[in-house]
Amino acid sequence: MPIRDSSSPDASARQLVLVDDDPEILDLLGRYLSGHGFQVRRAADGGEMRQRLAESPADLVLLDLGLPGEDGLELMRYLRAHWQCAVIIVTGRGESVDRVVGLELGADDYIAKPFDLRELLARVRSVLRRTPPVDAPAVSAATAEPASARVEFDGFAVDQTTRQVFGPDGGELALTNGEYELLKAFLDEPNRVLSRDHLMNRIHGRDAGPYDRAIDVQVGRLRRKLEPDVEPPRLIKSVRGAGYLFAGRVRRD
Repeated sequence: MPIRDSSSPDASARQLVLVDDDPEILDLLGRYLSGHGFQVRRAADGGEMRQRLAESPADLVLLDLGLPGEDGLELMRYLRAHWQCAVIIVTGRGESVDRVVGLELGADDYIAKPFDLRELLARVRSVLRRTPPVDAPAVSAATAEPASARVEFDGFAVDQTTRQVFGPDGGELALTNGEYELLKAFLDEPNRVLSRDHLMNRIHGRDAGPYDRAIDVQVGRLRRKLEPDVEPPRLIKSVRGAGYLFAGRVRRD
């Protein structure tokens, strides 16, 4: 397959920002991903990442946590505070704590170095399948949607057309892409025990590894947003040795 020059924009291409301090890795990933139809911009550090995003928003940031000078986790916090893009964090094999913290901060997925380029491509495509394009037209919460697109549970309302979730007080919950997809997985199969592998396949397109805490971390984040003051949780219940069960009363218009 010919390598396409990422400097030639394609209006239909999804926008990626690659953040890594290794110029060889940036060049390799940039050529590989642009060759598969993505519009790729590169950044060697946090300052360049901010500059690239200020120039034009991105659909997804591939963020190396092992950057010199500025902590990658701080950059993760910055991304979640200022941008709606998806984030895949890149870590070393021994940085399991950083992977967990990155997921706690709202990363959509992670991949450990060294990685296979085909696996990286699969992760990027999987995350982007559930991420609205950066240039998608904004839809007002007041815009009427088809009745079948609205799901309600225990005072909450989900508009599946705009991917918005509203709490019992009418305020909108700020969910990451991964948290929204996790909630949708629970709403699709309420009152049924869902294994970690099942949820990992729904959210990340892969099974959970023996030490993979990605789903546990995202369940914890979603719980805190749905029921910040309830302990033990009433809506998402843990089933020891089996997985999780969504106990909310789901109603579809």
